[in-house]
Amino acid sequence: MALPRWGAERRPEMIEGLKPYADYKESGHRWLGSVPKHWSVLPNRALFDEIKDRNHPKEEMLSVTITRGIVRQKVLLDGSSKKDSSNLNKGAYKLVQPHDIAYNKMRAWQGALGASSLRGIISPAYVVMRPRTEANALFYHHLYRTPSFAKEAERWSYGITSDMWSLRPEHFKVIGSVLPPPDEQAAIVRFLDHANRKIDGFIRAKRKLIGLLNEQKQAIIDRAVTGKDEVKRMKDEDGNSTFILQPSSLPKKPSGIPWLGDIPMHWGVWRISRFAKVGNGSTPSRSNMGFWSGGNYPWLNSSHVNRGFIDSADQFVTASALRECHLPKVAAGSVLIAITGQGKTRGTSAVLGFEATINQHIAYITPRVPVVTAKYLHLSLVAAYSTLRSISDDSGSTKGALTCEDLKRFKLAVPPIAEQGRLVEAIATETKAANTAIARTEREIALMQEYRTRLTADLVTGKLDVREAAAKLPKVQSDRSDPSDQSDYLSDLSDESDPAEETTLEEES
Repeated sequence: MALPRWGAERRPEMIEGLKPYADYKESGHRWLGSVPKHWSVLPNRALFDEIKDRNHPKEEMLSVTITRGIVRQKVLLDGSSKKDSSNLNKGAYKLVQPHDIAYNKMRAWQGALGASSLRGIISPAYVVMRPRTEANALFYHHLYRTPSFAKEAERWSYGITSDMWSLRPEHFKVIGSVLPPPDEQAAIVRFLDHANRKIDGFIRAKRKLIGLLNEQKQAIIDRAVTGKDEVKRMKDEDGNSTFILQPSSLPKKPSGIPWLGDIPMHWGVWRISRFAKVGNGSTPSRSNMGFWSGGNYPWLNSSHVNRGFIDSADQFVTASALRECHLPKVAAGSVLIAITGQGKTRGTSAVLGFEATINQHIAYITPRVPVVTAKYLHLSLVAAYSTLRSISDDSGSTKGALTCEDLKRFKLAVPPIAEQGRLVEAIATETKAANTAIARTEREIALMQEYRTRLTADLVTGKLDVREAAAKLPKVQSDRSDPSDQSDYLSDLSDESDPAEETTLEEES
């Protein structure tokens, strides 16, 4: 079993003593590889029955997501910029019962699949499969959310472009799967439940630490860009000059802006529209091949602003998309800010390191007169994060969203350009230790998530035997019965997600 590279003293204790089975056989399916000799390998048509139970219009609406499997649709809609695009007539919608497996045909290859703990209805475009007697839905929830199954689903999906690939029921039914004895399926589910609880606790503690470190950084940045601290030059241990922050003794004046308070006498207060151009973008139709296929112009969604500095893109559009969809060409040195959503991303900003275009969930601020540097502007917006969130919450009908007009009217404290550079350098010095600790902690979380993914895959495909270990586990008050309850270690499902990463609320066939 190839595990992440933990130090010997930090290797998770839950894997100690796990060994392979004594005898294996070839499964005949590349995505499964060799499996325990006593496990059956069957096509999915022998394990599941397709269910098309309709005419339940009053049942609760459910959604199939990439990050959490099957969830209540209201979880996605409450406090979100997403809209309920489902049809008013729900008669054609399919009923899902607890322990059914459901998947989004268009997103199965991205992981939009899972076992349900809920009763409700889903889009007619989705597929419902009911396990037969010996098939444990929770076991198959884990099996079908492995990276290897995602690749198998992709292999069996058809369509003109990747955004139109569809895993049809008749193709799902011919995919081969393992069928361990029922008691082994239950043992694997129980062991994974135990492992997930431990991993969840580890990740919660690490995320709490990151939160405290970010609060420390936020306080440093806030004091610097509001003039409560001033820059001092000092020599480091090697005799090199560096800038640090100390409490300011400079004469102050009222800024007239509550979040700024009193600022140094020689600073100005500028509305963003006085020195910068503000605008936002859009998402070209993904069903139009001409907008995406062969594209080479960078297109960014709001996930990128969490990086602080954007130096690469993972999606690209064509010249025709730029032209026909009126996409802005945003210059390098602009600052991007997320303007929608209830997740933490709304109000987060980053400096853009190259020319690109953006979607509708981001605004750009491009300085057009040499009053504010991009780095100082970004740090000022970081300090103003809570204020920007408050403004967006008070935006009337635009719930949970900033507007370009909000940003144009927003005022910042502006020191002379040379002083901005010194402040940026001093902030970098003062936050270096916190940034190092955050990067290390995020790496630890990533390693644990990588470990979880590999452990799950190795257990559900029989690479490790957990029967003895599961039998020794202490009884807990209630094992997790909801396979979608994985928010502690999966990416937070938020309305900043682009349809390519998450799943739409509705995809009609």
